[in-house]
Amino acid sequence: MKLEKNFPDLISRLWHHVGHQRRRQLWLLLALTIFASFAEILSIGSVLPFIGALTNPERIFNNPTASHFIRFFNLTSAEQLLLPLTIIFSIAALFAGILRMLLLRLSTKISFEIGSDLSNNAYRRTLYQSYATQISRNSSEVINVIWIKISEVIFYILMPSLTLISSLAMISAIIFVLCYIIPGIALAIIACFGLIYAVIIKITRKHLKESSKRIASESNNVMRSLQEGLGGVRDILIDGSQESFCEIYRKTDKILRNAQGSNQFISQSPRFAMESLGTILIAGLAYVLSQREDGIANAIPILAALALGLQRILPSLQQAYNSWSLIQGAQASLQDTLELLDQDLPSHAEQKIMPLLHFNEKISLKNVCFRYTSDTSWILHQVDLEIRKGSRVGFIGGTGSGKSTIIDVIMGLLDPVYGTLEIDGMPVSLANKRAWQSRIAHVPQSVFLTDNSIEENIAFGIPKDEISADRVRDAARQAQLTETIEAWPDKYATVVGERGVQLSGGQRQRIGIARALYKQADVIVLDEATSALDTDTEKAIMLSIEELNDDITILIVAHRLNTLENCTEIVEVQKGAVHRKEKMHFTALS
Repeated sequence: MKLEKNFPDLISRLWHHVGHQRRRQLWLLLALTIFASFAEILSIGSVLPFIGALTNPERIFNNPTASHFIRFFNLTSAEQLLLPLTIIFSIAALFAGILRMLLLRLSTKISFEIGSDLSNNAYRRTLYQSYATQISRNSSEVINVIWIKISEVIFYILMPSLTLISSLAMISAIIFVLCYIIPGIALAIIACFGLIYAVIIKITRKHLKESSKRIASESNNVMRSLQEGLGGVRDILIDGSQESFCEIYRKTDKILRNAQGSNQFISQSPRFAMESLGTILIAGLAYVLSQREDGIANAIPILAALALGLQRILPSLQQAYNSWSLIQGAQASLQDTLELLDQDLPSHAEQKIMPLLHFNEKISLKNVCFRYTSDTSWILHQVDLEIRKGSRVGFIGGTGSGKSTIIDVIMGLLDPVYGTLEIDGMPVSLANKRAWQSRIAHVPQSVFLTDNSIEENIAFGIPKDEISADRVRDAARQAQLTETIEAWPDKYATVVGERGVQLSGGQRQRIGIARALYKQADVIVLDEATSALDTDTEKAIMLSIEELNDDITILIVAHRLNTLENCTEIVEVQKGAVHRKEKMHFTALS
């Protein structure tokens, strides 16, 4: 993976996907950060008179600057200064602490809300991509980005960015106060710390980016190895190949965690050196100030202010550096996330009302040519085909002949490279494709089942509270499922298990057929849909389908010729071309 060098461009692209409400929240958070910085100024500034009142109250009482304060509290002696200054210092420290906690709470809350928005947006945009795009991707990599890498963007990009801004604001406020109290010494100390962190950043930048690429790559590999191992567990148990899959996982996981550990060490390690250096600087400064004529007593307030300032500024410096290193280490994950977020949504995704597309006469393929990329061979070549409404059309052909591709074109899953798909003479386009697909029900050879109830799987994609129980039972009856379902203790509430693992192949296939019948579509496509059924069950289901309304168009892809015996016409597909066969001629050949 090649990382983009311009990180601000990546942040700009990410900002584009942050909603208006979240943007307003971030601006308010920035305002709170600035306000909290002023609280830090008040907190550190109040330590000087407080310590002064402890060590030399007469000096504070006689200071002209304190005259307004003395008159306000009606103080008559230096000894009376200590209590109000103690209260003011405590309130300032408490107020600054509360603001820091509030800032942390709000920044964390907003970050995770933005993470949820981004994850949903990426998932939505991915689901709306074309079928050709979907089958060209590795699903484990897409899942990894939507679930894992967007979390990394929140933990290692968004939250550290907010922390970085907050830390820089705090550092600026503390430097301002310290420079006001002890200008020369403060500037020298801050410059020393800044120079050290600049050197560390220079040394570690390249390593962090390399680790970022390894983390992004290996997290995909870890997800893939888990998905392949758990998805193929049946064959793994039979073959006894557990150790082989464990070894694949171990290698990828070790590389990933080593890279993560390296980044963690780089981000945390400067803290200990800086704390030691800060202690040494304060000790050295205390010695120098103690040698002055006015002695250590007058130096104590300055040392206290400096100690408090360093106690605040060192964590802020470390937070700023830690945030920077986390951001550097997660750029690859951010780039992968943006690739999904930048996907275009089709126009119909935002349509509230589906356009009308009438289907009263025929489906037409006109001079249709198709191939997946310009580098691959043609799968369909100048296909002309007409299917009348209400007909029962069977498709036959060898493996790779193009029959499934023709079906995908008819269903609007694949767009012809040349030629058109027309419904009653109206070309199917992006504008009306959803209207056409809403009329189609598809039963594939391998039916996808969710880990939900039988009822929810038959009414696939319908919210649970909108499911029609009568339609579910009617569809199950036509799919020859009623007797089986009624024999189960929970009947239609029976949970099928992940991918329908608790059902037989035939039962899964019949649920797929019931799903198509529940949809009450104008066109039903059976793509090897009865291949897992025994002959008697297949005949019963095909008879039920045959008895459906004559206005329903049924397209059947099959290898078993007896499956097509009730078709009104047969289409044979050979090398991307179609040949219509009369039913009588086809029967004779079979």
